[in-house]
Amino acid sequence: MKRILPLLLIISCFTVSAQKQNQNNLDSTHTSKVKLVTTHGEIVLKLYKETPLHRDNFIKIVKDGVLDSLLFHRVIENFMIQAGDTGSKHSKPGDTLGSNDLAYTVPAEIRPELYHKKGVLAAARGDTPERESSSTQFYIVQGKILNDSLLTVAEKRINGWLAEYYIKHDTAYNAQLDSINVAMKTEDWETFSRLNNTFRELAKNYTNFEPYKIPETHKQVYKTLGGTPHLDQNYTVFGEVISGLEIIDSIAAVETNTLDRPLKDVRILSAKIVED
Repeated sequence: MKRILPLLLIISCFTVSAQKQNQNNLDSTHTSKVKLVTTHGEIVLKLYKETPLHRDNFIKIVKDGVLDSLLFHRVIENFMIQAGDTGSKHSKPGDTLGSNDLAYTVPAEIRPELYHKKGVLAAARGDTPERESSSTQFYIVQGKILNDSLLTVAEKRINGWLAEYYIKHDTAYNAQLDSINVAMKTEDWETFSRLNNTFRELAKNYTNFEPYKIPETHKQVYKTLGGTPHLDQNYTVFGEVISGLEIIDSIAAVETNTLDRPLKDVRILSAKIVED
Protein backbone atom coordinates (compact mmCIF):
# COMPACT_ATOMS: atom_id res chain seq x y z
CA MET A 1 0.00 0.00 0.00
CA LYS A 2 1.28 3.41 -0.95
CA ARG A 3 2.15 5.56 2.03
CA ILE A 4 0.44 8.95 2.30
CA LEU A 5 0.88 12.15 4.27
CA PRO A 6 0.08 11.89 7.97
CA LEU A 7 -3.47 13.07 8.52
CA LEU A 8 -4.12 16.47 10.00
CA LEU A 9 -7.53 15.54 11.33
CA ILE A 10 -8.67 12.65 13.47
CA ILE A 11 -11.59 11.28 11.47
CA SER A 12 -9.96 9.46 8.62
CA CYS A 13 -7.07 7.09 8.60
CA PHE A 14 -7.25 5.60 5.13
CA THR A 15 -5.52 5.93 1.79
CA VAL A 16 -7.52 7.92 -0.76
CA SER A 17 -6.58 7.48 -4.42
CA ALA A 18 -5.55 10.64 -6.25
CA GLN A 19 -7.45 9.39 -9.25
CA LYS A 20 -10.66 11.37 -9.88
CA GLN A 21 -13.75 9.84 -11.39
CA ASN A 22 -16.49 11.94 -12.98
CA GLN A 23 -19.61 11.81 -10.83
CA ASN A 24 -22.72 10.43 -12.50
CA ASN A 25 -25.41 13.02 -13.08
CA LEU A 26 -28.21 11.15 -11.37
CA ASP A 27 -31.79 12.34 -11.33
CA SER A 28 -32.07 12.35 -7.54
CA THR A 29 -34.76 15.05 -7.22
CA HIS A 30 -37.08 12.55 -5.59
CA THR A 31 -34.52 10.20 -4.05
CA SER A 32 -32.97 12.03 -1.13
CA LYS A 33 -33.44 9.48 1.67
CA VAL A 34 -31.51 6.31 2.47
CA LYS A 35 -32.31 3.58 5.00
CA LEU A 36 -29.44 1.73 6.64
CA VAL A 37 -30.53 -1.54 8.20
CA THR A 38 -27.89 -2.39 10.80
CA THR A 39 -27.39 -5.11 13.37
CA HIS A 40 -28.50 -2.52 15.96
CA GLY A 41 -31.59 -1.30 14.12
CA GLU A 42 -32.65 1.01 11.30
CA ILE A 43 -31.28 4.47 10.52
CA VAL A 44 -32.96 6.75 7.97
CA LEU A 45 -30.80 9.47 6.44
CA LYS A 46 -31.86 12.58 4.54
CA LEU A 47 -29.30 13.73 1.95
CA TYR A 48 -28.87 17.47 1.48
CA LYS A 49 -29.61 19.10 -1.88
CA GLU A 50 -26.93 21.69 -1.04
CA THR A 51 -24.24 19.03 -1.58
CA PRO A 52 -25.31 17.41 -4.87
CA LEU A 53 -22.02 15.66 -5.68
CA HIS A 54 -22.01 13.84 -2.35
CA ARG A 55 -25.75 13.18 -2.52
CA ASP A 56 -25.51 11.64 -5.99
CA ASN A 57 -22.41 9.61 -5.12
CA PHE A 58 -24.05 8.22 -1.97
CA ILE A 59 -27.18 7.29 -3.92
CA LYS A 60 -25.03 5.57 -6.53
CA ILE A 61 -23.06 3.42 -4.06
CA VAL A 62 -26.29 2.51 -2.27
CA LYS A 63 -27.95 1.46 -5.54
CA ASP A 64 -24.84 -0.49 -6.50
CA GLY A 65 -24.91 -2.40 -3.19
CA VAL A 66 -21.47 -1.14 -2.16
CA LEU A 67 -22.47 -0.52 1.47
CA ASP A 68 -24.30 -3.82 2.00
CA SER A 69 -22.60 -6.00 4.65
CA LEU A 70 -19.91 -3.41 5.48
CA LEU A 71 -18.93 -2.76 9.08
CA PHE A 72 -18.96 0.29 11.27
CA HIS A 73 -15.22 -0.18 11.64
CA ARG A 74 -14.39 2.89 13.74
CA VAL A 75 -16.54 3.85 16.72
CA ILE A 76 -15.72 6.51 19.31
CA GLU A 77 -18.35 7.26 21.94
CA ASN A 78 -19.31 10.93 22.24
CA PHE A 79 -17.68 11.55 18.85
CA MET A 80 -18.83 9.55 15.81
CA ILE A 81 -19.39 6.18 14.17
CA GLN A 82 -17.64 5.49 10.84
CA ALA A 83 -18.36 2.97 8.06
CA GLY A 84 -17.77 2.43 4.37
CA ASP A 85 -14.45 0.57 4.28
CA THR A 86 -15.02 -1.70 1.27
CA GLY A 87 -12.60 -4.26 2.68
CA SER A 88 -14.58 -4.72 5.87
CA LYS A 89 -17.23 -7.01 4.36
CA HIS A 90 -15.11 -10.15 4.79
CA SER A 91 -12.66 -8.94 7.43
CA LYS A 92 -11.63 -11.13 10.33
CA PRO A 93 -11.62 -10.15 14.00
CA GLY A 94 -8.51 -8.13 14.72
CA ASP A 95 -7.97 -7.00 11.12
CA THR A 96 -6.95 -3.34 10.83
CA LEU A 97 -9.54 -1.48 8.79
CA GLY A 98 -9.88 2.00 7.33
CA SER A 99 -7.72 1.87 4.19
CA ASN A 100 -10.22 0.75 1.54
CA ASP A 101 -12.67 2.54 -0.71
CA LEU A 102 -13.37 2.91 -4.44
CA ALA A 103 -10.66 4.39 -6.65
CA TYR A 104 -11.95 7.94 -6.92
CA THR A 105 -12.64 10.90 -4.67
CA VAL A 106 -15.55 13.33 -4.45
CA PRO A 107 -14.77 17.07 -4.67
CA ALA A 108 -15.29 18.90 -1.39
CA GLU A 109 -18.62 20.64 -0.85
CA ILE A 110 -17.91 22.41 2.43
CA ARG A 111 -20.69 24.92 3.11
CA PRO A 112 -20.80 27.33 6.07
CA GLU A 113 -24.44 26.58 6.91
CA LEU A 114 -23.83 22.82 7.25
CA TYR A 115 -22.22 21.88 10.54
CA HIS A 116 -21.47 18.91 12.78
CA LYS A 117 -24.54 18.79 15.01
CA LYS A 118 -25.55 15.43 16.46
CA GLY A 119 -26.87 13.08 13.78
CA VAL A 120 -25.28 14.62 10.69
CA LEU A 121 -23.82 12.48 7.93
CA ALA A 122 -20.39 13.55 6.69
CA ALA A 123 -17.69 12.25 4.38
CA ALA A 124 -14.41 10.88 5.69
CA ARG A 125 -11.25 11.86 3.84
CA GLY A 126 -7.48 11.67 3.82
CA ASP A 127 -5.05 14.58 4.00
CA THR A 128 -5.72 15.71 0.45
CA PRO A 129 -4.87 19.26 -0.71
CA GLU A 130 -8.41 20.12 -1.81
CA ARG A 131 -10.14 18.28 1.06
CA GLU A 132 -11.90 15.92 -1.35
CA SER A 133 -13.86 13.08 0.18
CA SER A 134 -13.62 9.32 0.18
CA SER A 135 -15.85 7.62 -2.36
CA THR A 136 -17.40 5.30 0.23
CA GLN A 137 -16.28 6.06 3.79
CA PHE A 138 -18.60 8.22 5.88
CA TYR A 139 -19.33 9.00 9.49
CA ILE A 140 -22.39 9.89 11.53
CA VAL A 141 -21.89 12.29 14.42
CA GLN A 142 -22.89 11.40 17.96
CA GLY A 143 -20.89 14.11 19.69
CA LYS A 144 -21.67 15.64 23.03
CA ILE A 145 -23.22 18.76 24.54
CA LEU A 146 -20.74 21.62 24.84
CA ASN A 147 -20.46 24.82 26.84
CA ASP A 148 -19.06 28.20 25.80
CA SER A 149 -15.49 27.42 26.86
CA LEU A 150 -15.44 24.15 24.91
CA LEU A 151 -16.85 25.95 21.86
CA THR A 152 -14.02 28.48 22.12
CA VAL A 153 -11.49 25.64 22.10
CA ALA A 154 -13.27 24.08 19.10
CA GLU A 155 -13.13 27.38 17.22
CA LYS A 156 -9.38 27.55 17.75
CA ARG A 157 -8.98 24.01 16.41
CA ILE A 158 -11.07 24.84 13.34
CA ASN A 159 -8.89 27.85 12.57
CA GLY A 160 -5.72 25.86 13.15
CA TRP A 161 -6.76 23.38 10.47
CA LEU A 162 -7.94 26.17 8.17
CA ALA A 163 -4.51 27.79 8.53
CA GLU A 164 -2.90 24.54 7.36
CA TYR A 165 -5.29 24.43 4.40
CA TYR A 166 -4.72 28.02 3.32
CA ILE A 167 -0.95 28.02 3.77
CA LYS A 168 -0.77 25.07 1.36
CA HIS A 169 -2.45 27.27 -1.25
CA ASP A 170 -0.19 30.27 -0.66
CA THR A 171 2.38 30.44 -3.48
CA ALA A 172 4.90 31.98 -1.07
CA TYR A 173 5.34 28.50 0.41
CA ASN A 174 5.65 26.53 -2.83
CA ALA A 175 9.34 25.74 -2.26
CA GLN A 176 8.68 24.16 1.12
CA LEU A 177 5.78 22.13 -0.26
CA ASP A 178 7.84 20.98 -3.23
CA SER A 179 10.54 19.70 -0.88
CA ILE A 180 7.96 17.80 1.16
CA ASN A 181 6.49 16.24 -1.98
CA VAL A 182 9.92 15.18 -3.24
CA ALA A 183 10.66 13.50 0.09
CA MET A 184 7.34 11.67 -0.06
CA LYS A 185 7.79 10.53 -3.68
CA THR A 186 11.28 9.22 -2.95
CA GLU A 187 10.02 7.61 0.27
CA ASP A 188 12.59 9.49 2.33
CA TRP A 189 10.35 9.36 5.37
CA GLU A 190 12.88 10.82 7.81
CA THR A 191 13.26 13.96 5.69
CA PHE A 192 9.54 14.01 4.99
CA SER A 193 8.69 13.91 8.70
CA ARG A 194 11.17 16.68 9.52
CA LEU A 195 10.01 18.99 6.72
CA ASN A 196 6.35 18.28 7.33
CA ASN A 197 6.64 19.03 11.04
CA THR A 198 8.45 22.29 10.26
CA PHE A 199 5.72 23.26 7.80
CA ARG A 200 3.00 22.56 10.34
CA GLU A 201 4.79 24.80 12.82
CA LEU A 202 4.73 27.57 10.19
CA ALA A 203 1.00 27.03 9.79
CA LYS A 204 0.42 27.71 13.49
CA ASN A 205 1.41 31.33 12.90
CA TYR A 206 -0.26 31.74 9.51
CA THR A 207 -2.95 34.43 9.50
CA ASN A 208 -3.50 35.27 5.82
CA PHE A 209 -7.14 34.11 5.81
CA GLU A 210 -10.41 35.16 7.42
CA PRO A 211 -10.77 33.33 10.75
CA TYR A 212 -13.91 31.30 11.21
CA LYS A 213 -16.35 32.12 13.98
CA ILE A 214 -18.97 29.59 15.02
CA PRO A 215 -22.36 31.27 14.39
CA GLU A 216 -24.53 31.87 17.44
CA THR A 217 -27.31 29.73 15.97
CA HIS A 218 -24.88 26.82 15.66
CA LYS A 219 -23.63 27.38 19.21
CA GLN A 220 -27.13 27.08 20.60
CA VAL A 221 -27.56 23.70 18.89
CA TYR A 222 -24.18 22.52 20.17
CA LYS A 223 -25.18 23.58 23.70
CA THR A 224 -28.52 21.73 23.58
CA LEU A 225 -28.45 18.86 21.06
CA GLY A 226 -24.67 18.47 20.93
CA GLY A 227 -22.20 17.58 18.20
CA THR A 228 -18.52 17.79 17.22
CA PRO A 229 -17.89 21.44 16.24
CA HIS A 230 -14.11 21.15 15.85
CA LEU A 231 -14.68 19.36 12.52
CA ASP A 232 -16.66 22.23 11.02
CA GLN A 233 -15.43 23.74 7.73
CA ASN A 234 -12.92 20.94 7.20
CA TYR A 235 -15.14 18.02 6.15
CA THR A 236 -18.17 17.85 3.88
CA VAL A 237 -21.45 17.44 5.76
CA PHE A 238 -24.03 16.09 3.31
CA GLY A 239 -27.00 14.74 5.25
CA GLU A 240 -28.54 13.95 8.62
CA VAL A 241 -30.39 11.25 10.54
CA ILE A 242 -34.15 11.79 10.49
CA SER A 243 -34.97 8.50 12.21
CA GLY A 244 -32.82 6.31 14.45
CA LEU A 245 -30.72 8.67 16.56
CA GLU A 246 -31.07 6.13 19.35
CA ILE A 247 -29.36 3.58 17.07
CA ILE A 248 -26.40 5.94 16.73
CA ASP A 249 -26.16 6.10 20.53
CA SER A 250 -26.41 2.32 20.75
CA ILE A 251 -23.61 1.74 18.25
CA ALA A 252 -21.42 4.43 19.82
CA ALA A 253 -21.67 2.69 23.20
CA VAL A 254 -20.22 -0.67 22.10
CA GLU A 255 -16.90 -1.93 23.43
CA THR A 256 -13.96 -1.34 21.08
CA ASN A 257 -10.30 -2.26 20.77
CA THR A 258 -7.33 0.12 20.81
CA LEU A 259 -7.96 1.00 17.14
CA ASP A 260 -11.60 1.89 17.90
CA ARG A 261 -12.96 -1.15 16.07
CA PRO A 262 -15.94 -2.76 17.84
CA LEU A 263 -15.04 -6.06 19.48
CA LYS A 264 -18.34 -7.47 18.23
CA ASP A 265 -18.98 -6.57 14.60
CA VAL A 266 -21.57 -3.86 13.95
CA ARG A 267 -22.71 -4.36 10.36
CA ILE A 268 -24.78 -2.55 7.75
CA LEU A 269 -27.03 -5.42 6.67
CA SER A 270 -28.43 -3.43 3.77
CA ALA A 271 -28.66 0.11 2.43
CA LYS A 272 -31.68 1.10 0.36
CA ILE A 273 -33.16 4.22 -1.26
CA VAL A 274 -36.35 5.46 0.40
CA GLU A 275 -38.61 6.99 -2.23
CA ASP A 276 -40.30 10.28 -1.26
